Amino acid sequence: MALGKLQKVLISDSLDPCCREILQAGGLRVQEKPGLSKEELLREIRDCDGLIVRSATKVTADVLAAAERLQVVGRAGTGVDNVDVEAATRKGVLVMNTPTGNSLSAAELTCGMILCLAR
Repeated sequence: MALGKLQKVLISDSLDPCCREILQAGGLRVQEKPGLSKEELLREIRDCDGLIVRSATKVTADVLAAAERLQVVGRAGTGVDNVDVEAATRKGVLVMNTPTGNSLSAAELTCGMILCLAR
């Protein structure tokens, strides 16, 4: 699938500020609006080329239908169970995730728990 030129990206869940900075450095206009209701998301997504979510935002068929210019949904995390991949595919929207993004944090937590047990 060939993506057109992305111009505007909506980040609808809380992410590390470096994500916004990287996107802006690439020339994208970025809107960060965590905690949107479904109705607010339907309004905000209309003119966005990209959407970045975590677990809280549900990218349903209704959301995809309202997104007139959407080309890509990026899921910051493992899995895409909160994205209607079938509806996205029908619309030609690419769905991506970051399956190894939490590996280091999970390893650090595991080591910390092992240290707690060793006490």
